[in-house]
Amino acid sequence: MTRSRIPLLVEIPLLVWLVILWGALWQDFSAGNLIFGLLIALAVVNIFYLPPVELAGRLNLWAAAVFVAAFVLNVAKASFEVFWIALTRGPRTKNGVVAVQLRSHSDLLVTATGHTISLIPGSLVVDVDRSTSTLYLHVLDIPDPDKADRFRDQVRRIEAGLIRAIGSKEEVAMVKAEAANRRNGGTS
Repeated sequence: MTRSRIPLLVEIPLLVWLVILWGALWQDFSAGNLIFGLLIALAVVNIFYLPPVELAGRLNLWAAAVFVAAFVLNVAKASFEVFWIALTRGPRTKNGVVAVQLRSHSDLLVTATGHTISLIPGSLVVDVDRSTSTLYLHVLDIPDPDKADRFRDQVRRIEAGLIRAIGSKEEVAMVKAEAANRRNGGTS
């Protein structure tokens, strides 16, 4: 089976990411090491099939800064919550696997949302259904359906922050419409 050649311009974000990752793994960002990393990246994208990283073509720096600030606050808050749960309840804590269907069908946004939520203590992605953009997460302290719903809302807020920062215009419009609907007393 042959595959069509992906244009180099479309592969640039992936190549840049692979070169940065190469430098980080070797802890060496010298020109020689990065050039070698670029050669390795070019070999990887030409030998192995990797789907193209499709970007929405927009970046909202203010929304990205707000997202990063909210992420740092979420990490700090969750760290204390996990500490408190471990200290007070220990192994008696009820955990669960929670499915969260995301708005976006962009592989980049689904992946970024999954990684972000996994970096916040207390949850971890265990599976992803790309066809429905559903994340399955193992979550600490889910004793009842209400707590699971609150966790789903948290994941969808994280996704909304990412959409505001790097999502397509259509996804941003969808997030704004849902926020307006909630403010007007409707449900999303």
